[in-house]
Amino acid sequence: MKYGAGRDVLIEAAVRVVAERGLRGLTFRAVAESAEVNNSLVAHHFGNRETLLAAALDWSVEQSIEATTLLDFESEETFVDALLESLRTNLGLQVFQYEMILEARRNPLYRQAVEHLYERYLDAMLVGLNHLGVQGDLAATARYVFASLDGLVLQYLAGVDESTIRSAIASLWRSLGARDVTT
Repeated sequence: MKYGAGRDVLIEAAVRVVAERGLRGLTFRAVAESAEVNNSLVAHHFGNRETLLAAALDWSVEQSIEATTLLDFESEETFVDALLESLRTNLGLQVFQYEMILEARRNPLYRQAVEHLYERYLDAMLVGLNHLGVQGDLAATARYVFASLDGLVLQYLAGVDESTIRSAIASLWRSLGARDVTT
C-alpha cells in the first residue's frame, strides 16, 4: 500500500463490507480483513465507527458522481447506457448508500452525512442539466430527476428487470427536453 493511500483503502473496504454484510457486519476487524491490514490501522485513521462511516459515505458519493457524470452524456443512448453501466460496475456503492440512508432514519448521528449526500447529488445534477441546456426551474428539475433516478436505482437493486429500468431512464431523458450536445 503506497503512502497516503491507506485511508482510501480502508474507506473502500468499509463500503465493501457494508455492501456485502450490512451495517451490522461493519467492524474494524471486518474492514481490516477486507483491506488486508491490521485492525489497529482502522482505529488509527478513524477513531470510531461513525467517523469511518461518514467518510465512507462522502467517498462513495464522489465515486458515484464521477462514474455517472452528466457532462459526458450526449444523447439518450449514452445517458441510459452510462447509468446502467455504472449500476452494473458500482453496485456496492449504491447498496452502501441506501444502507446509510436507512440508518440515518434510525440514528441521528448519520443524518448530516446523508443530507450532504443529497446536496452533492443535486449539485451535480444542476451542473449536468445546465450543460444539457435544460430550461426552466433547474433546482426543481434537478430534484425531480434525482428522485426519479434514486427510485430507479432502488428498483434495480431490488431486482427489477434491467430492460424495464432502461425504458424508464430513456423516458426520463426524453422528459427533460435536453438538447443534443453533439451538435
